[in-house]
Amino acid sequence: MSLTIRRAEPKDTAAIFDLIRQLAVYEKLAHEVIATEADIATTLFGEQPLVFCDIAEWDGETAGFALWFYNYSTFLGRHGVYLEDLYVRENFRSHGIGKALLRHLARHCMSEKLGRLEWSVLDWNEPAIGFYEKHGAILRKEWIGCRLTGEALETLADGA
Repeated sequence: MSLTIRRAEPKDTAAIFDLIRQLAVYEKLAHEVIATEADIATTLFGEQPLVFCDIAEWDGETAGFALWFYNYSTFLGRHGVYLEDLYVRENFRSHGIGKALLRHLARHCMSEKLGRLEWSVLDWNEPAIGFYEKHGAILRKEWIGCRLTGEALETLADGA
């Protein structure tokens, strides 16, 4: 059995979109997926992509993905990577694929002299929390994620 991790290509769009939907189902958030396959193609493979994707293949079959983008730390004075999604299909788990995707991103950070690799995890997702802690991640419970979407985002933008 062999594992390959490579940068996603336009031909991977349908597989990436399928992985996103599988992740949403796993996270009990399928109702929040409004993106389309065309949206994913545009954001990942348009003229100036601002988000990137690495594909894990197990014996040539798409097994998982890591979707990420650059962020910035004013405290460090350096860019970092924010891992938006890491997902391995259920039938490919326990082969070290998730760890390999994380390692791949860590190596990317080191090669570009980036300051950190960050991500979020749902508080109920004990398997993921255990996996991340096992590999040295520190869960930052003192930081609370904030988000503006929909009407609240529009209201703020309009100055109301």
